Amino acid sequence: MEEKNPESLKERMWRIVFEAETPLGKCFDVILLWAIVLSVAAVSLESVDSIREQYGDLLKIVEWGFTILFTVEYISRIILVRRPLRYIISFYGIVDLLSCLPTYLAILLPGAHSLMVIRILRLLRMFRVLKMVGHVRGGETIMRGLMQSRAKIFVFFFTVFLFSVLAGTLMYLVESGVEGTHFTNIPISIYYAIVSITTVGYGDMVALTTIGKMLTAIYVLTGYAIIAVPTGIVTSELLRSHLGDPTSEACPGCGVHGHLADAKFCRKCGDKLN
Repeated sequence: MEEKNPESLKERMWRIVFEAETPLGKCFDVILLWAIVLSVAAVSLESVDSIREQYGDLLKIVEWGFTILFTVEYISRIILVRRPLRYIISFYGIVDLLSCLPTYLAILLPGAHSLMVIRILRLLRMFRVLKMVGHVRGGETIMRGLMQSRAKIFVFFFTVFLFSVLAGTLMYLVESGVEGTHFTNIPISIYYAIVSITTVGYGDMVALTTIGKMLTAIYVLTGYAIIAVPTGIVTSELLRSHLGDPTSEACPGCGVHGHLADAKFCRKCGDKLN
């Protein structure tokens, strides 16, 4: 009987960094998530003047510590995957890179460190750690539904825009001759129509004439009627986007998760799964 070849150090490191199935892998991800939370908290606290004056130096040291940690982690992921470029241009690869850059950019561009709050996006990894990959796939299903319905959404948006232009122009014709009116030009009147149709109602402009108030009521009721249209469009596309139940297996090539149980190749890069 042939003995199985022991895993190399690189393979063991890959399982720790990219997989959450093993105890070490889950421990690594949990530590990483806590580091992300604490680093975002440090950036947020530094924006408070009183805290920055008293603990500014300490917060900078803490921030540089987290930045070095995330930089090492990012480089490690590039080294461990089979296809580094696939990981670099992936969503998580870009987020991981952007979470490191602001600290270095702040040396040349003062104020750039505030962009470090983008690290909060890295908390999306908790779905994998907590066995919630199905929720990630749910998000992908929503995005796919939105993409598939983009043509219909565009037509709907354009139609509402045309209606808003006509409605605003009509309000201008009705209200422009009244003393003390806010409807001094057509663009402002279109703004009022959009605010009314979307039922936002800021209250910074009001109709003064009886006809204007009646038109406003019609616009608001029309807004309630059309607001459900895009929801129906996207929902119809979502019903066509059922993709099955995913696993938490990571691709050794690009590190992406969420493959189907019977998948043999990565859904992103096409690399063979373990």
